[in-house]
Formats: sequence, structure tokens, C-alpha cells
Amino acid sequence: MAAPPRTGARGGLRRFTGPRPPRPETCELCGVVVADEGHRHLVETERRALVCACTACAMLFDRPGTATGRFRTVPARYLADPAHPLDDGAWEHLQIPVGVAFFFRNAALDRLVALYPSPAGATESELDPETWQTVLGGGRLSALLEPDVEALLLRRTEGRTECYLVPIDICYELVGRMRMLWQGFDGGSEARAALREFFEQVERRAKAVPDTAPTAGTAAARRTEAPRT
Repeated sequence: MAAPPRTGARGGLRRFTGPRPPRPETCELCGVVVADEGHRHLVETERRALVCACTACAMLFDRPGTATGRFRTVPARYLADPAHPLDDGAWEHLQIPVGVAFFFRNAALDRLVALYPSPAGATESELDPETWQTVLGGGRLSALLEPDVEALLLRRTEGRTECYLVPIDICYELVGRMRMLWQGFDGGSEARAALREFFEQVERRAKAVPDTAPTAGTAAARRTEAPRT
């Protein structure tokens, strides 16, 4: 009687030689599986790193009194201030070598940090922080900016500069996408198309800042105002 074909051995080897299925995304605090897209993030402020989180853990660090802890939940708001656009000279003052950059307030350093996407990833601008403050510090978006977890996202296109307040995790998402798609000196057509689609989504989600929103000056005054007795 003929021996049966040895399909089992080949099948066993195929498990190790073939592509492995992707590992599911998990919450880095409790280990529960989260959705590949759309899950929340925390900022680990000491390392300035993003941490994936389930809804329950994100809510845990989104309560009053947790803003000064090790982890902070990244908000989900998108804001624009069409009534106060940046003037034509804003980008020249910032001296950013590409057409996109984002700024966030580092609570530990108490200053704005400027980053922009590049083929090597997120690159920090060496510009004097006082210049960033001159260009961006007086606006209502800057007054509303939450340290470490939100960013002012800027894009220069066709002679004008757009500015949005966004969750900081989408800025790093953009950096990763540009790094993956970048080709040649100017990024290439695929990277430019992805950048255009990204900002179209941001524009659709962004809500206008209400007229009652404070300016940076009034916000700073409130933070330094002595408590009443």
C-alpha cells in the first residue's frame, strides 16, 4: 500500500516560512485589545512618547487633577481661527525649511517646541523660541493649546499659511506617513497627495474658535493671577 502524501510536514514548515499575521494593537496600560484605528492615545510626559490606550484607561487620565501626572490623555478636538489668519510674513519669520510644521508647548520646558516632517522622521527646528512666540503666541489658538497633548499645525500653500489646533498624535501620524512615502528631493507625488488628503480631513473636522475664546494674554493673566482670600 502506498504511503500517504506528507502534507502535514510541509504545512508545519509553512507556518514558520510564510508571513505572520499582524499582532493586534493592545492598550499599553491594561493589555486589552483595541481597534487598529481610532483608539485613544496618552502622552507619557517624561519620555515625550505616545502610548496606545483603551477607552477606559484614556478616561482614567482625562479627569480633573490628572493634568500634572505621568500620563495625559490626548484630546479629540480640532479648532481653527479663520477670523485671525497668519499674515504672509509668518512663515518667513519661522524659517521652517518645508511647508508643514507643528508646535506644542512642552510643560517641563515651559516653551513651544517646533517640529516638521522629513525623510528622517520628526525634525526639531533650532529657531529661537522667542520668534515662535512672536508669530504664534498672541493668537486665540495658542491661548487654548493644552501642553504636551495638543499642537498648532501649520501648512504653507499657495502663498498663505493655515493654522489649526489639533491632537498631537495626528501630527506624529503625519510624520510617519511622510517618512514612509517620501521620495526624491520634494517628497514625490504620492507624498504630496497624502499630505493634501490629510489636511482636507483636518479642515473638515476643525470647528471655528468662538468669539468669546481668550487671547494668549488673558489666558496667561489667569494662570498667574493670585487666588482670592
